[in-house]
Formats: sequence, structure tokens, C-alpha cells
Amino acid sequence: MHISEILKKNRISFSFEFFPPKDQHASNLLFTSISELIPLEPAYVSVTYGAGGSTQELTHDLVMRLQNETKLTVVSHLTCIGASKEKIHAILSDYDKNCISNIMVLRGDPPKGSVSPVHHPDGFKHAAELVAFIKKHFPHMGIGVAGFPEGHPETPNRLTEIDYLKAKVDEGADYICTQLFFDNRDFYDFCERCQIAGIKIPILAGIMPIATRKGMTRMADLALGTRYPAPLLRALHRAETDEHFEKVGIHWATEQVRDLIDNGVKGIHFYTLNKSKATLQIYDSLGVTNSSGLTR
Repeated sequence: MHISEILKKNRISFSFEFFPPKDQHASNLLFTSISELIPLEPAYVSVTYGAGGSTQELTHDLVMRLQNETKLTVVSHLTCIGASKEKIHAILSDYDKNCISNIMVLRGDPPKGSVSPVHHPDGFKHAAELVAFIKKHFPHMGIGVAGFPEGHPETPNRLTEIDYLKAKVDEGADYICTQLFFDNRDFYDFCERCQIAGIKIPILAGIMPIATRKGMTRMADLALGTRYPAPLLRALHRAETDEHFEKVGIHWATEQVRDLIDNGVKGIHFYTLNKSKATLQIYDSLGVTNSSGLTR
């Protein structure tokens, strides 16, 4: 189903993100989590790309498996880094033949060990170019693009940042899914700035519950400057055990989701880290059994 139809159908859409497993053990754990999350009836699930397109084949394999073995609507990530137009067209053609009609378009992160993105000479430098390419050659496909409530790490000028986002929207993006954030005020401010810029497509809020101290540090590194509000840090510092630490993280995320729902957010996208526990607990705490309970 086209992403636009999904977002119109539901008053609020819940979606989950997974990353491709690198070995059989990780694959077994992932599909256990997926089987536990399927009853929540997500609007869609997405599958990530590694830095520099490093997990391209693994991403493709997981997307195909989800498409063939489940009834889930699958969104595949696709980046500009290191890929030619011919290669990207081949990937999209393969997806199209297999009825995968929704793509999350990203510029992508540099390959491991590289500071700056490595673009193919016959490829794309910016996500807006890839959006335009898909709309030209596969106009029936749904396209999502990324938003940055806390600001893009490589674009300190917040005015320019919104201009870049507007360019992706003008080329045909159907919705925006934000990077993770921990202060909802950043998300609401981001939405207002989008509105002022004339961006009218749905904006989905990216939520990632904190589960471990190590994960918290890694999250900050990967997101290149994630802002942890002082009240959250105080609560985490009070946690005496790893179990309490995880409970604090899930509670904070639950309150974020509750507030977002109360303020009419169009969708919430859970970065699951291939686990089901936190998402299941958030649903349970909010009294939500599945997305259909929030249908118009």
C-alpha cells in the first residue's frame, strides 16, 4: 500500500524500524522480535542501510524476506552514497517487481573510516536528487525523507537546513520521518518551522527508548550530538541498576509518545534496535493494543 494511503487511513500511524542482521543468531533474534510486534499491526516497517551502503545486500535480503513471509507493508531505505544511477535504478526495478512500493530516501552516512560522503561520479550528491529520480522513473512509489528536530549535524545554519528539506519535499517526498529526539519541544518547534516554510506533508516523530548506558553513549555518537534534557539525565543518574536504567528510558519514551499523541502527531516511528520489549511496554502503558484502535 502506498504510504500516502496509509497515513490518510489512520488518525495516527505507528511504525517500526529494523536493521539487517549480520549473522544467523542475530537473524533469529530479529524475527522473534518481529513476530512479537506483528500483533500490534504497525502501519509499516522500515529497514535501514549501513554507512556508505555497507549493508546493501543484507538490507535487500531482509526487505524481501519481510515482503514474502509477512503481511507487513515494508519501506526500504535507499541512500546516495557510493551508488550509480544505473545501480539505484536496478534496485528500484527489483523492488517494483516484488511489489515493494515505498522507499525512505537518505543522502547516507560516509563509509566507515571516511569523514565525508563518497559519491559515485554517476550518482547523486543530495537526497533531493534521488527523490526526483524516483519520481521520474517510478512515479507510483511512495517516498519518505528525514527531518532533524535538533538540527542536522552538518548544517549548523537552521535556515539552510529547512531549505534543504523543502527541496526534497518540492521534488515529491510524501512524508517526513524525524531522527530521534528526547525533548518534544524540539519536535514541535521543527514542525512549526516546516509550516512556516510551506512544508505541508505529514511529519512522523522518531522515538528511540534508552535501554543501556552503553547504548546511550553509542546513540549520542551515531546521532552526532543527540541532546539529552537535564531531567532525563537526572533520572538516569538515579538508576542504581541496569534494570532501573532501562525502566527510566522506557518511561521517558512512553511520556514522549503520550504527549505527542495528545498533541495530534500524525505518526510515531519506533527505532526498535531489533528488539520488541520497549515498544511492547510503551503500547501496554498507553493502553493501545494496535494501530487500528486509533483509526478515524
